[in-house]
Amino acid sequence: MRRRGTIHAVAWALWLTAVVLLLSLTRNPLYIGLVLLWVAVVTGCATLVQPLAPPILSPWRFGLVVVPTAALINGLNVHVGATVLLTLPPTLPLIGGPITLEALVYGAVNGLAITTLLAAFTLVTRVLTVHEVIGLIPRAYYPVAVVATIALTFAPLTLRQWQAIREAQAVRGHQMRGVRDWLPLFLPLLLSGLERALQLAEAMTARGFGDTAGQPLTPLTRVGLVMGLSSVVGGLWLRLTGAATTADRLLVLGGVGLVIILLWLVGRRSVRTHYRPAPLQATDWAVIGGALATALLFLLPWPGLDRAALFFYPYPALTMPGVGLPLALATWGLLTPAFVLVRHYATKVQKEQA
Repeated sequence: MRRRGTIHAVAWALWLTAVVLLLSLTRNPLYIGLVLLWVAVVTGCATLVQPLAPPILSPWRFGLVVVPTAALINGLNVHVGATVLLTLPPTLPLIGGPITLEALVYGAVNGLAITTLLAAFTLVTRVLTVHEVIGLIPRAYYPVAVVATIALTFAPLTLRQWQAIREAQAVRGHQMRGVRDWLPLFLPLLLSGLERALQLAEAMTARGFGDTAGQPLTPLTRVGLVMGLSSVVGGLWLRLTGAATTADRLLVLGGVGLVIILLWLVGRRSVRTHYRPAPLQATDWAVIGGALATALLFLLPWPGLDRAALFFYPYPALTMPGVGLPLALATWGLLTPAFVLVRHYATKVQKEQA
């Protein structure tokens, strides 16, 4: 089936993984700001190719709320720092004590990272269809993916049904005067939801969904998955505690590699067909290459690459965050989807003018 966007879902997934990895590795506001800028540029280019549905929650409005809120919460709970702005009475539980500039800045940086993460996820969910999202799930967990996708589409379908019922009742002269007037709206919504659920259950049963014969997950596979996830958690814990420098990266990479290999081996036993497959194209590989290059440059300790600028900690006294030019240039790999989308848009315009 023809993709809705011009970039493959796998490429979008790896691009999103690179964004999440960068936001996990650094709290330097300059690097986070660069990532947010590139996500905004890619979002603007995606809207050029094809108009996208407005997001349920705008990440930019979300950022205007979450950044000052995170700064305030961190400032009220972390009473550390040399620059004291004001002091609350110590008798106040939890929030009593000095409010420092360093605590406010660090909270704002965390809010900026959350905003960037939401913006990236919002973009990917807007450019991918439900079918493409299902295709990203490993074949070993394909039934779980179908159930999760149905659950995610429940809210939009219910909202559209609610709007249709309100319009139909308004045509009949229905008016809202009290609590009893909600019944003509809720009862049709409940009945239509039940009818839709029964039709979906019958269709899935007729297609053999839920047949557990030949379950591909063996006990050995489950043990391997647990070991891989434990290795990832252990590596992240060592990184947070600062107890290791190379072992944490080896544990994370080894755990992720083990999980990917096991899921691939298990997925080979699960039969899955495609009506019209969408193979990876050259532009998709360009996006994948840019995301992988950025992730590897930030993750691995390359010789001659100064990684000290990744670690921004405003305590005990606030200083200007440093920035390394090679790492700043490495974030440009996240702009690869923008170049691909602009190229597709230019080609589209030329065809329309011809």
